[in-house]
Amino acid sequence: MADIVCADMTGDRKPQPSGASGADQGWAVLSYLLAGMLVWGGIGWLLDEWLGIPKHLGAFVGMVLGAGLGLYLIVKRLGQPENPNDNQGEGRKR
Repeated sequence: MADIVCADMTGDRKPQPSGASGADQGWAVLSYLLAGMLVWGGIGWLLDEWLGIPKHLGAFVGMVLGAGLGLYLIVKRLGQPENPNDNQGEGRKR
């Protein structure tokens, strides 16, 4: 117990990694998809009610559009490497 207190006081503790864990990224993916489908599906449903579109076509189109935009956000925000200075593309130099 005294070792932990001394390590805290002297600053000798190991730094915690700052990157997002896999679970955090999984929840982000799920929330982007669900939020996109719910928001754009709701907008489509409102257009259905307002314009009288039959068979909830606007809600369906809105949900598909929301899923597509959610996937776009996932790739845009989570598809980038953690370290942008990686030299993985060195073989493609001109």
